[in-house]
Amino acid sequence: MKKIISFFLVLLMNIFVLNGFSQTVILKLWPDVIPGSKKDPSYVENITTADGKTTRCEKVVTPDLTVFLPAPEKANGAAVLICPGGGYGMLAFDHEGNAIAKWLNDNGVAGIILKYRLPSDRIMVNKSIGPLQDAQEAIRVIRRHAAEFKINPEKIGVIGFSAGGHLASTLSTHYAEKVYEVKDNTSARPDFSLLIYPVVSFDSTVTHMGSRNNLIGMNPDEATVKHFSNELQITPDTPPAFLVHSADDPAVPVMNSIGYFKGLQKNKIPVEMHIFQKGGHGYGLAPNGGTQSSWPDLCIRWMKQMGIF
Repeated sequence: MKKIISFFLVLLMNIFVLNGFSQTVILKLWPDVIPGSKKDPSYVENITTADGKTTRCEKVVTPDLTVFLPAPEKANGAAVLICPGGGYGMLAFDHEGNAIAKWLNDNGVAGIILKYRLPSDRIMVNKSIGPLQDAQEAIRVIRRHAAEFKINPEKIGVIGFSAGGHLASTLSTHYAEKVYEVKDNTSARPDFSLLIYPVVSFDSTVTHMGSRNNLIGMNPDEATVKHFSNELQITPDTPPAFLVHSADDPAVPVMNSIGYFKGLQKNKIPVEMHIFQKGGHGYGLAPNGGTQSSWPDLCIRWMKQMGIF
């Protein structure tokens, strides 16, 4: 059976080629039953496309992984799971997904976009853990297919933008939390995290309230707020991180990144943070200039310095 699956994966990788990428394959995250799911026929997935590529996702019902592999002559064995932002209400799949995968591929890194379920009581028994279930399984799926994708299973990281940064930091601090029945002992721990203007805390004084309300509801108890305030969940085993934020971010206060930075330092975990004077929010790779446009190059330098590739 494993040989048959591997054959079809290779076949798919030779079929699905998108503009600007070397090899691409789409994997269904949960081939059988999605854990903690409920059925609602009126809840319909809404996917926007342009030029054959997904650009925006709403009401995600069937989570999947879009695997963009670099050209073989560039590949260095590293991989990054990409979590687009969107306030846990939609997924900005283009500038925080496709563009990020291409940037990673250009630097020899596999870029794997996670189309994760957005929290909804209509399709989830517990909406607060739905995205985390998908993120944990995504890392496990990547590790299980590491050999086929020529990925080093010990060099798999996660990048998240805005609310996707909350999911990435949740994965980094809650990777061992049992939120579904796991079929094997494959670890869900990312080896590093890249958090770009991330929501990290659910403290009402610094959080992005839209993300918080969508994930844990309008009136969460204090224990739930603390549980998903990831700066409070850091341990000595939390993976190293690279953080990017702008001081003038009007949506997600810079204190989200500062709090996570301080927590990692307290636990003696390698961390690098870049706070730019301007930039606002939601700029992705920041192609329009400004000092914040330097973050992609700084990030690649950090990954090399960390020995990731």
